[in-house]
Amino acid sequence: MSEKMSYTEAFEELQRLVNDIESGEISVDLLAEKVKRAATLIKICRQKLTTTEADVNQILKGLEEEKNPEPIAGNTP
Repeated sequence: MSEKMSYTEAFEELQRLVNDIESGEISVDLLAEKVKRAATLIKICRQKLTTTEADVNQILKGLEEEKNPEPIAGNTP
């Protein structure tokens, strides 16, 4: 999955593919190809969501640590 596309691009293409598949106007020969492409797009979207979630959690963790810093040993009252 080395494709470089944004989440929005992948999601929009996936929506178009789903619409094409649901329309029932795709030949059997193209159906497998479109389903494979849809699977690739789903993986791209899932990876981007997972990465974004991890980034947001890391940012929130950093903010929480700034708010409540751990006391330095020997500097307790």
